[in-house]
Formats: sequence, structure tokens, C-alpha cells
Amino acid sequence: MSPAALILRYGAFAVLATVANLGAQRAVLAISDGTLGFAIAVFTGTAVGLVLKYVLDKRWIFDDRSTGMAAHGRKFGLYTAMGLITTAIFWGTETAFWLIWDSHAMRELGAVLGLAVGYVTKYFLDRRFVFAAPAQVAP
Repeated sequence: MSPAALILRYGAFAVLATVANLGAQRAVLAISDGTLGFAIAVFTGTAVGLVLKYVLDKRWIFDDRSTGMAAHGRKFGLYTAMGLITTAIFWGTETAFWLIWDSHAMRELGAVLGLAVGYVTKYFLDRRFVFAAPAQVAP
């Protein structure tokens, strides 16, 4: 895949995961607002975005065709671990925007900015640690 196609595809998947994340957050916030509602919304949105992005990245970005529970469990575990770093960027930015402006529009802007920076960082971490080609054994 050409670098331009990779960037476009990865960007489209990041947008899909972001929309799914923010949609899940809005659904939770429609039921429960305030500090607890915010915390539940951020956690729920993150989980929804994580699962969607893993499924898309595994097949369409890294062309990983491994199957089986062991392979999926190991890779999803590593994918999630790499996501902890980038989630801190996302949550920190979103929370800062929420605390500074106390506005859902600004919270979502912070989320989008945090997710954008996080997804770029995550691509490089995933390429290196999650979906890296197995080391070749010398004969």
C-alpha cells in the first residue's frame, strides 16, 4: 500500500473511531450529566473507539490475518497497552478543555484534538510493538 493510501485509510479509520467514541459519550451524557456522567461517558467512548479501531487496523492497516483466540488476545492486549499511553493524551486534552471552558462543544474539540495526536502516536507504537513482523530466524 502506498504511503498516501495508508495515511488516507488510517485517517478515515481514526475519524470513524472518533465519531463512534463521541457518539457513545453523547449517549451516556444524555442519561447522566455531571462529573460521574462525564467519567462514565469518557470510559465508554474510549472502549467503543478502541474495539472498532483494533478491528479496522488489524486487517486494513497492518494486514494482520492471524486468527484464533490466542493470537487475538495477545495482540488486543498489546494494542490496548499501547493505547494506554495515547489515551492519557486524549483524556488529558478532553478533560482540560472541559475544565477550562465547562462546555460540551469545547470538551468535544479537546477530544478531537487529543484523539488526533493520540492516533498518530499510536500508529507508530502499534507498527513497532503490536503488528511487527516476527523476527526471522537465521538458518
